[in-house]
Amino acid sequence: MRRAGRILVSITIAAALVVGGVVFWGYKNFHAPGPLANEATLVIPRGAGLRAIAALLEKAQVIRHQTVFVVATRLTEQHRDLKAGEYAFAPGIAPSDALTQIRDGKVVIRHVTIPEGLTSVQILEILAGTEGLDHDLTTAPPEGSLLPETFDYVLGDRSSAVVARMTAAHQEKLAALWQTRQEGLPLATPQEALILASIVEKETGVSGERPHIAAVFINRLRRGMRLQSDPTVIYAITGGKGPLGRLLSRADLAADNPYNTYKVSGLPPGPIANPGAAAIAAVLNPLQSRDLYFVADGTGGHAFAKTLREHNRNVAKWRRFQRQSRPPATAN
Repeated sequence: MRRAGRILVSITIAAALVVGGVVFWGYKNFHAPGPLANEATLVIPRGAGLRAIAALLEKAQVIRHQTVFVVATRLTEQHRDLKAGEYAFAPGIAPSDALTQIRDGKVVIRHVTIPEGLTSVQILEILAGTEGLDHDLTTAPPEGSLLPETFDYVLGDRSSAVVARMTAAHQEKLAALWQTRQEGLPLATPQEALILASIVEKETGVSGERPHIAAVFINRLRRGMRLQSDPTVIYAITGGKGPLGRLLSRADLAADNPYNTYKVSGLPPGPIANPGAAAIAAVLNPLQSRDLYFVADGTGGHAFAKTLREHNRNVAKWRRFQRQSRPPATAN
């Protein structure tokens, strides 16, 4: 009996040593750098359980042993906290750190940038082509209601959620900028400022010119002059659905349309694009200037004038530049 007892004790001790060794090996493996050689992106689908997640991690070579990952996760009681999503794992990440990343939901943050001056239809086209967004919108939001900026999203977000953030950002920015406006502007409401800002945005791609372009239009509004803005005529023709694809004609400028500022006085009935914050700020704080006219100068900017005579000289220069820049005709 004593011999049997000694044998049992020996077996127990040996088993304890083996178990202890396995536990130590598992602990070391769980906290040691993993086998991943290069950064890897992995999508954990909704509804995936612990074993499925461990299998995905092992297949992607984020971890060496899925069994160790499963046991360690259960022992630390974190198996109910794992979150679906897209994850980027750094090279050599330890399984314990990978678990923390998934538990905390530190998913990949993607970005979509919306340039200033696009129409709402064009913005929806960008969102529809943005990888990882679930495009669920079929109707464009109101023109001018979106703030062009860079917005974050995660894999599987809906484009409607991004549009909602763009709308909220626009409302907040417009309200804040309206409070900073100059006194005496011929703009009664933030909406009127937004309409003019959309015209300014479409008239120039030179950021430093926006306050000067805005000053010309503000001066025209004060004098009761028509704005005579080509981008409003283009919007009247296209409805903001795309570029015109040709030069404006005399018939275009003479067409009866509430957006044709060659025919109607004052502002058009709504924005013609989604202006950025800089264009809105320029309209609310325009340059102090008496200029009433501007025309392209051939350098990407514009030449400004206070009088029609000076403006006509600038127009003549622009036309000469166009003729000189036109490629020579080729014989067929």
